[in-house]
Amino acid sequence: MQIYTRTGDKGYTKIIGGIQLAKDSERIKAYGTIDELNSFVGYAITLIKNNDSLKNELTQIQQYLFDCGNDLATPTGKGTYRVTSALTEWIEKRIDAHAGIPQEVESFILPGGSQAASILHICRTIARRAEREIVTFQWTNDMNEEVLIFVNRLSDYFFSLARVANVNEGIEDVLYERSGKVFHIDLKKEDLQ
Repeated sequence: MQIYTRTGDKGYTKIIGGIQLAKDSERIKAYGTIDELNSFVGYAITLIKNNDSLKNELTQIQQYLFDCGNDLATPTGKGTYRVTSALTEWIEKRIDAHAGIPQEVESFILPGGSQAASILHICRTIARRAEREIVTFQWTNDMNEEVLIFVNRLSDYFFSLARVANVNEGIEDVLYERSGKVFHIDLKKEDLQ
């Protein structure tokens, strides 16, 4: 199998349906950032110690990220979307499961701690960038709206997981010293609906 095609040598690429786009188009930036995030998740998996269930969960996230990239690369009417509300429900359940593991905090924490937590914080910030790029893309294009919802939850997921990674390695999160109360511990999920 030949890896290179030379079709991108002039700054263009083809997406699903054969449409040619500039490599710096909003669509390509959005799914390119999802691809970048997926690579960092793969790196995070290599840093998780003694927790196969967490590694398996992150591998599932990688599968879902490929689904997100597929949907972002699929123009309306040119294929079937893969991301559904079920993916968002799944990730919300995972966030809820992880939220009870570390001690609750009411202030910002500094990104860092263990190697695994540090890379998960990087995943969190890349997910936020991907979200911003998807928002920019959606202003002028039709797309699967479920992708944006799922990616929005991803940053919360990686935040929760970074805290769990620190707990698993016996490392305390470092609180931002001048932070006011930012997390609403007394606010319940059902109050938001």
